Amino acid sequence: MTRPIIHRALLLAAFSSLALPAAASSDDAWKEFVADVQTACLGAGKDMIEDAKVVVDPVGSENYGLAVLTGKAKGADATISHICVYDKKTKAVELGSELAGDTLKVEIPGSTKP
Repeated sequence: MTRPIIHRALLLAAFSSLALPAAASSDDAWKEFVADVQTACLGAGKDMIEDAKVVVDPVGSENYGLAVLTGKAKGADATISHICVYDKKTKAVELGSELAGDTLKVEIPGSTKP
């Protein structure tokens, strides 16, 4: 009866040691993902928002990167936001419709430009 428990413990220890380097590269991959979403969303909103800022969901959904883009509307004195959706497979980006500051209040400290 003890033998299967020892066998499982050895397997668990072996797989745990393999996971450590993967976790480090996974952190780098997620940082790269966030930077990609930031860049794509800022690019998509450049004609609509001056000095835009973006906050990115660090993981997104299974298929999409998700972010909120906000700033001063070009040619107006109003703050607006857009929901930004980034396709993880195709890297295509889409913005939702303009959300006025009185509809959605977003505060993002500091600059988030990559």
